[in-house]
Amino acid sequence: MKVVVYVTPKKNVLDPQGAAVGHALESLGMADLRNVRVGKMIEIEVDGEPGPEFSKSVEKYCHELLSNPVIEDYRWELVPS
Repeated sequence: MKVVVYVTPKKNVLDPQGAAVGHALESLGMADLRNVRVGKMIEIEVDGEPGPEFSKSVEKYCHELLSNPVIEDYRWELVPS
């Protein structure tokens, strides 16, 4: 199994990297662009089937290590490897 974590800047946080990508896309001809947000995706492969405490552990790792909860949001999903 694989845990895929998506971390993105909060909506009210300035995203200079997203703005730069947005300007570059516009210069390449993308006309209908409204907004670009740049984040990160983290894949974590795990052995075996997740137990009953698995979700709680993943939430802890996301909140305490993989994201900065002050300026970032996260979501995660469990997918087959």
